[in-house]
Amino acid sequence: MSKFDIIVLGSGPGGYVTAIRASQLGFKTAIVEKESLGGVCLNWGCIPTKALLKSAQVFEYLKHAGDYGLNAENVGHDFGAVVKRSRGVADGMSKGVQFLMKKNKIEVINGFGTLKKGKKVEVKSDSGTTEYSADHIIIATGARSRELPSLPQDGKKVIGYREAMSLDKQPKKMIVVGSGAIGIEFAYFYNSMGTEVTVVEFMPNIVPVEDEDVSKQLERSFKKTGVKIMTSAEVTKVDTSGDGVKATVKTSKGEEVLEADVVLSAVGIKTNIENIGLEDVGIAVDRDKILVNDYYQTNIPGYYAIGDVTPGQALAHVASAEGILCVEKIAGMHVEALDYGNIPGCTYCIPEVASVGLTEKQAKEKGYDIKVGKFPFSASGKAKASGNADGFVKVIFDAKYGEWLGCHMIGVGVTDMIAEAVVARKLETTGHEVLKAVHPHPTMSEAVMEAVADAYDEVIHL
Repeated sequence: MSKFDIIVLGSGPGGYVTAIRASQLGFKTAIVEKESLGGVCLNWGCIPTKALLKSAQVFEYLKHAGDYGLNAENVGHDFGAVVKRSRGVADGMSKGVQFLMKKNKIEVINGFGTLKKGKKVEVKSDSGTTEYSADHIIIATGARSRELPSLPQDGKKVIGYREAMSLDKQPKKMIVVGSGAIGIEFAYFYNSMGTEVTVVEFMPNIVPVEDEDVSKQLERSFKKTGVKIMTSAEVTKVDTSGDGVKATVKTSKGEEVLEADVVLSAVGIKTNIENIGLEDVGIAVDRDKILVNDYYQTNIPGYYAIGDVTPGQALAHVASAEGILCVEKIAGMHVEALDYGNIPGCTYCIPEVASVGLTEKQAKEKGYDIKVGKFPFSASGKAKASGNADGFVKVIFDAKYGEWLGCHMIGVGVTDMIAEAVVARKLETTGHEVLKAVHPHPTMSEAVMEAVADAYDEVIHL
């Protein structure tokens, strides 16, 4: 039996990052993966979707070339080529992880891993079953598309995100159920490609975890491009017996039957914790999540869990941060528990959405006396010059101490801007300090400074 210091189960952005950091810290490390290195994020999630979205963005620019004084006639697209490019980007990233495994001398074990008592992992592959042991075993098996009883996925007419990024042909009509990041990104992509898209959201606002001002702005922007939005609505059943699919949607006004070629179910995720040996080992689980302490130790010594299988936000950057913190704690380093209140969230449609911290509503509910500032990109020289004036930056501060409670952005490129707020909040920066930090002109990032200025009644360009 091969013996390691650390075995990581799963090679997504949580698992492979964990393995690399463990190796850097001198641990003899192995990683177990049943499919492709990089997990869902690199192969079927974050990365290939961004490739699709970039193609959609370029197509949009070409269609509106006249707005920039340019001529681009007979602009079209090859849906198959767009999908092929996305798959190529994903394959390249997965090969990059393979290189990193070799560079860091991490043993890659291909197969399905099952936890065993006594700090062991049994791996089944085409070549047979092998058992491995380690001083520390880290579970990073991630999650998959969640299925609703009223919306069973058949992979053809009712699909999840995996099928949505590799369809053989572009549908003429699509219903997207759920308006979180996954649903909204695919709604934008397919609408931009020319598909007639309807978004059905159970909550009163799309992107329901975001600040209400952002939700309303995104709904306006989407409707302007032809996306139909149905909020406070629920798909109660689907009929796939005909050529396409018929979805019965229940709203406050009654029931409506929508017809489409395909329904994309984007109603959240289900953790991959079945059949991996949790029960045999005795690892505690609650509501589909593995219970861990601040340093990702389970209730059984020697077994840890990070990423989507734990109660924190199901985001790639969270999984990576958790894995690094986990192995650094194992190595005896002095580490701080992760601040889950300072995790940025991003949605990569156009306009993009990015946020961190409390929404205005949450801040009021917590009893804060707040200062709120807002700066629209319609007043930004850079945004106007680039033809991307939709959206705004909104900031929320505690009026008493100047603490930056929340930052909410919607507009082109804001996912690259939100880190300013994350770092500033980590450093406990006050509103006045942000305001007096000189921001370059002309840039989209100036809108952060201007929004803060608005909060403190010092705004110049409004």
